[in-house]
Amino acid sequence: MAKGFRWILLATVLNIANALYDRSSDVIELTPTNFQSRVIDSDDIWIVEFFAPWCGHCKNLVPEYQKAAKALKGIVKVGAVNADEHQSLGAQYGVRGFPTIKIFASNKNKPIEYQGQRSAQGFIDAGFRELRNIVDSRIGKKSSSSGGGGGGGKSNDVIELTESNFDEKVLKSDDLWLVEFYAPWCGHCKNLAPIWSEVATELKGKVRVGAVDATVHQSLASRFEIRGFPTIKIFAAGKKDGSAEEYNGGRTKSDFVTFALEKLEETLQPPEIVQLTKGTEQLKESCENSQLCILSVLPHILDCQSKCRNEYLDILRRTAERFKKNQWQYLWMEAGAQPDLESALDIGGFGYPAMAIINGRKMKYSLLRGSFSYEGIGEFLRDLLYGRGSSLPLRSNQLPMVIETEQWDGKDGQMPVIDDIDLSDVDLDSSDSKKTEL
Repeated sequence: MAKGFRWILLATVLNIANALYDRSSDVIELTPTNFQSRVIDSDDIWIVEFFAPWCGHCKNLVPEYQKAAKALKGIVKVGAVNADEHQSLGAQYGVRGFPTIKIFASNKNKPIEYQGQRSAQGFIDAGFRELRNIVDSRIGKKSSSSGGGGGGGKSNDVIELTESNFDEKVLKSDDLWLVEFYAPWCGHCKNLAPIWSEVATELKGKVRVGAVDATVHQSLASRFEIRGFPTIKIFAAGKKDGSAEEYNGGRTKSDFVTFALEKLEETLQPPEIVQLTKGTEQLKESCENSQLCILSVLPHILDCQSKCRNEYLDILRRTAERFKKNQWQYLWMEAGAQPDLESALDIGGFGYPAMAIINGRKMKYSLLRGSFSYEGIGEFLRDLLYGRGSSLPLRSNQLPMVIETEQWDGKDGQMPVIDDIDLSDVDLDSSDSKKTEL
């Protein structure tokens, strides 16, 4: 009898040693036998800890986890798996360390890995967040999520990114994206929130700025190897493979904006050098949809054949590459092809090639007075950028009329063929005799 009692006592001690939560706890013991029926097949939201009895962090977690289980009782189920004993169950859900906490919510086959604070409040917030997401989905509303730095007042210009829209919006787009991965409880994220909103507004129309709540969309955080908060990553245009560069610079608005614009300049293609042949609408569209419209008038093809013209066009291409971040529009036309336009801009008075810079929004223009060279044009454009250039108002405060012309075929010019003159009716002898008499 005493020996049997000792075995019972030993078994009890071993069971207690192997389980961090006793039967009186609100934390429900889960095993391979009951996991499918209690967790996977149920309509409940489950927060499940995978632990090992010998794990110090697991032992330290016990009071907070029990507190959360008590608070969430009847609302969200809280369970625990001894993954040291039930290794197959831990392996099934990719458990590689202890404690690992997963949330089994709307999609039980794809549990969310919890990466929030390991406190009772953190677990409670996560449980209620998943409840809210399920309720919202039932009424067709998007999942609730604090934007841009943990809910510090999300700017409309900060785009909320989720597991469902990330690939479509970011990876499949032709835009450059600056993305913050944050946690709502993170103090640094909260401090960054107003700055992130300002960055989004400053970069609007140039670089897209987004934010991912990594505690909600944990698969995204895992996919992009997010190990701390906030983490900023930049996704270049066309990066469908998901590769991204991590930002490690300063945390001021100026730091982010400068970094983003430098990256944008690296990925930008220079504007095309387009011949003005399609009439007034082409000039209007080019000059009113850009800060500046750069119009070059190149010599007539008979005065400057294809080799000469292509050298001038190459100067313009190199200039467009040099100033590509400004995304100005570049047009060119042949001298004499648009007399009204030349007259309106007072262009050509110094010969050809010539250049005029048109500000279609202010209806003003400036003329290149220096040499039509890479250095001369560059100096001219820099002066305009720094407000050192002079400008004149366009006549009638509107863009001049442009006629449609033929596109240059890239070939040398040919002198027009003049028909032979019929001199049969001219009396050359009579003329000569008269001259002799005089």
